[in-house]
Amino acid sequence: MTQTSLQDLSFNYFPDNYRWSHGLLLALNNAPWGGSEIGEVNRVGLRLMDRLGDDEAWFREWAAQAEHVERMGRDRLAAGYRRSAAGYLLRASCYYHVGERFLTPKTAESDAAYRSGVDCFRDAAGLTDRPRIESVEIPYEGGSLPALYVHAENTTAGTPGPAMVYFDGFDITKELQYLKGVRDLAERGIACLIVDGPGNGEAIRFRGLPLHHETERYATPAYEWLATRDEIDADRIGVMAISLGGYYAPRAAAFEPRFACCVAWGAQWDYHATWVRRLERIDRSDNPALSVPWHHLLWVLGVNTREEALTALRSYRLDGVVQRIERPFLLLHGEGDEQIPLADAQACFDAVGSKDKTLRLFTREEGGYHHCQIDNLSIGVAAMWDWIEDKLHGEQADDRKGQQ
Repeated sequence: MTQTSLQDLSFNYFPDNYRWSHGLLLALNNAPWGGSEIGEVNRVGLRLMDRLGDDEAWFREWAAQAEHVERMGRDRLAAGYRRSAAGYLLRASCYYHVGERFLTPKTAESDAAYRSGVDCFRDAAGLTDRPRIESVEIPYEGGSLPALYVHAENTTAGTPGPAMVYFDGFDITKELQYLKGVRDLAERGIACLIVDGPGNGEAIRFRGLPLHHETERYATPAYEWLATRDEIDADRIGVMAISLGGYYAPRAAAFEPRFACCVAWGAQWDYHATWVRRLERIDRSDNPALSVPWHHLLWVLGVNTREEALTALRSYRLDGVVQRIERPFLLLHGEGDEQIPLADAQACFDAVGSKDKTLRLFTREEGGYHHCQIDNLSIGVAAMWDWIEDKLHGEQADDRKGQQ
């Protein structure tokens, strides 16, 4: 197979719009875990083909699909088919959140759609117990942060087990995060606490909590919330995050040494420098690869101007931070990541202080070549969960593999 034909394997539904292709893949790649249906996603994509770049149209088409699927789910529930209803509602949740993500500033209509996505997910979770999912609140500086607690499966009664704290990225939500294979992690006997931290999900939309660089301020409360639970072994709680979370998770592990391991799903190094480059390209009308419109940055930081944003981002640097990490560390990165260059991944990995560290690079040939393995989510998820299972189950890992 030639290099040209390999490049053609990269899935770009909208070849002239990175952001829209990325957004559609965000929905499509949830299919293995019940978060989308390929035919439903394709229907939306086809309706948008002649409206490329119209973010209002994007919102309305996804919202219409979400409302349709939600109605079908509610009808199934009224007829007594709980499992079918749960499947429909999970997909509706995904479509609501994928559709709303490009709109900033937010509106009453977009907030309502987002809330519908949260409600659909909560209702779906209440209709099934495989795995069991609870909506919980994590104490945070006089208030709280919304989170999903996914209970571990295949555990031994009375024996505390491991867990992961899982944070969002720049523009993702806890509901979408669950649909990225967390069910498989629970099946491995590992619980998961998925948190909308400041600047993410409900925390920014409904609680007015902007992003800040001191991840440990909410990572430590998340760790301590898990550590108090009888079914969790406080010595086997790890931390992970996706995309911009490649800053959050290493920062959390560096300043909260009780985390047993750390996974950065996508590299970060100097986020200020990243945005300087991006804004320079925007000024030249040379659009950078972004997953949401650039002004999303102002909203999550709680600022009004580019200058204020760049000032705030000066603290989002990992040099001098990751050197403090002592526990096992995994960094995943696609060699063709168009958002964060491979050089940043290598710089971060080289600086990490842990003696037990792994850089997992995904090539074009195997898939997972793009940002956070958006072109092949399943192999990225498998690589992470295998590594986490080895680190948190320890000597039991080999025995458990044979039982699965």
